[in-house]
Amino acid sequence: MARALLFFLMPLLGAADFGPSDFQARRAQVFERIGNRAVAVVQSAALPEGFGVFRQANDFYYLTGLEVPHSYLLLDGRTRRATAFLPHRNVARDNNQGKTLAPEDADEVKKVSGVDGVFGVEALAAQLASMQIRLPAPMVYVPASPLQGVMGSRDELLKASAEVASDPWDGRPSRSAQFLSLLKTRFPSFEYRDLSPILDELRLVKSAREIELIRQASKIAALGLMDAMRITSEGVFEYELDAAARRVFLANGAKYEGYPSITAGGTNAFMGHYMSNSARLKDGDLVLMDYAPDYRYYTSDVTRMWPVNGKYTKDQRALCEFILAYRNALLKRIRPGITADEVMDGAREEMAPLVKALAVSKEIYREGARGMLAFRGHLSHSVGMTVHDVGDYRKAPLAVGQVFSIDPMMWIPEERLYVRMEDVVTVTATGVENFTDFMPARPDDIEKLIKERTK
Repeated sequence: MARALLFFLMPLLGAADFGPSDFQARRAQVFERIGNRAVAVVQSAALPEGFGVFRQANDFYYLTGLEVPHSYLLLDGRTRRATAFLPHRNVARDNNQGKTLAPEDADEVKKVSGVDGVFGVEALAAQLASMQIRLPAPMVYVPASPLQGVMGSRDELLKASAEVASDPWDGRPSRSAQFLSLLKTRFPSFEYRDLSPILDELRLVKSAREIELIRQASKIAALGLMDAMRITSEGVFEYELDAAARRVFLANGAKYEGYPSITAGGTNAFMGHYMSNSARLKDGDLVLMDYAPDYRYYTSDVTRMWPVNGKYTKDQRALCEFILAYRNALLKRIRPGITADEVMDGAREEMAPLVKALAVSKEIYREGARGMLAFRGHLSHSVGMTVHDVGDYRKAPLAVGQVFSIDPMMWIPEERLYVRMEDVVTVTATGVENFTDFMPARPDDIEKLIKERTK
């Protein structure tokens, strides 16, 4: 049922989500920013270890659309030419796993990516070396941030790099850091600059095609969570809800997860990124689920909470309705030209009188609502090729094409109770689009859905 509903809700894109003109337009913006006396070099992802399935690094895919490991892109701002450097054909691997594009497929590579030249990966060094013959050598822009791949949000990658760096028996550099180090060692006469801020700025505003992919990822996520609601009951393991949602993801063409499922019953939800998903659900508790697919290189970030036994208590209902009212107060204020702070301030002003009227049995719940209004993170992070996507929409007035999550949340530490709801939205010319506005959010509607429990 979920699959049929999904394809009824939205049209399918073609096999290729982006054409060569899309990648050429993105590279043209890079040329504009680096100027006519600089070049940029962008590295692809490596083959995964073991039996992992290859997924391209986001920046490389964003600029080329090429799903080839161990590849490089050279953008020459002096000539405005783009050159791809790929590993040569590995016939044994192609016969075993399927064909991967190689320099021997130059015409096909150009057709996919719109690049001007295609060479073997070994030719990159010679081209860089030739740029040093006539001084001054061009500046070289290289992304300094970690490569983002499967579930690869930059904040989490940086944390992992810090853990590796602090391990006296490890300490290896990241792939991107190793590449930059090799460039500086082999070509010391270049002046190096970080390309990541430029790419972050470009990726902050999404095109219509990108927004359609995020819209589809959001709807798949919502349908997955709705199926999880339908199998919820006392004694079910958290990971069983995870499996129900994941089945929907796979059935609708999402090969990867945007991030690991956060499926947390009771006080497990108080841990913001609880991911073990190993406990049994208990009668009387709420269960939180935060999960979305990686759908053709784009993801979402959707969260709901619902009662394990299918019926909210009076306090649970009141708190969830307060969260929902706050979400709606944020939604109606989002539009181009207003700042995130103005949206937050207006929503807080609207919600403040409702705290006193909150129909709850304990004062700590009212204190939680007051604390919620003081918190400034409810307009949360950008969403796109990763769940915590690059670019900060809060630095300037909102602009059409920005995509981010609305994530109102409340803490009651005395009971280790955490209540939240999350949707992903995009700024439109007339206001805002909530990609999951069809998904149940009102307690009555969630209770109705849970009654559809599968047997």
